[in-house]
Amino acid sequence: MNNPYGVLGVAESASDEEVKKAYRELARKYHPDNYHDNPLADLAQEKMKEINEAYNDIVRMREGGAAGFASGGGAGGGRGGTAEGAQVRSAINSGDLDYAESLLSSFPARTAEWHFLTGSIYYRRGWLDDAMQHYRAASSMDPGNAEYRQALEYMSRGGYPYGSYGSGAVSRGGCDACDICTAMMCMNLCCRCR
Repeated sequence: MNNPYGVLGVAESASDEEVKKAYRELARKYHPDNYHDNPLADLAQEKMKEINEAYNDIVRMREGGAAGFASGGGAGGGRGGTAEGAQVRSAINSGDLDYAESLLSSFPARTAEWHFLTGSIYYRRGWLDDAMQHYRAASSMDPGNAEYRQALEYMSRGGYPYGSYGSGAVSRGGCDACDICTAMMCMNLCCRCR
């Protein structure tokens, strides 16, 4: 294994802020979004994984070997979270759920943030029961985090699959594009059967 400080390009005596700054600069430089349709995309993804692992190792060592990070926001907190969590959020928001899952696999522990982000990936995939379980775990691990609480409350009210998220018709109980397509397919079949 490489020296995590060497991977980030900082001295072992660097402050937490210097480590975080170095991590963020490298994460910006090697983020997969910068290498879209580029032959170096695979190398950048490997480098990003190495950077994430190095940062996780440093944080874990500095916390005295404790497995995991403080969850996002803390008591009464909002979004917050770790730098790794920010990378996962970015991947989720760009729709790259496989990459988001690979980033989550490098988390050293199953923290509240890990559960929340896993729930977010599952929600985007339409796996609502699994999403609910992870949102519930995140909320119980960090009950003061407003973001986790809101996600759990939303799912408790029924939530709806990501594909129809934000659709006014769906939230009012109407139909969405899938319903229309299904109806058109049925009409087509009925008209051809005679």
